[in-house]
Amino acid sequence: MAELYFHCSDAQHVLIDECGHAMDLAEAREHAEGLVRVLIMTPSEEDWRGWILHVTDELGDEVLVVPFASVLGKSH
Repeated sequence: MAELYFHCSDAQHVLIDECGHAMDLAEAREHAEGLVRVLIMTPSEEDWRGWILHVTDELGDEVLVVPFASVLGKSH
């Protein structure tokens, strides 16, 4: 298991995960999609279509990318 960090960004914002989570890549994919769903379902004026969730390891290497638009397009 790796220590993974879940950062979100768009052209004007960056949300940094400083805590990290120990999990494998399959768990990370599920966790990332769940985080995206939580953010897009939270009432706000934000247009989430341009946002991307970047999963990085403890060295800062990117291991997974989840565009919010890919989750927005899925039926619930």
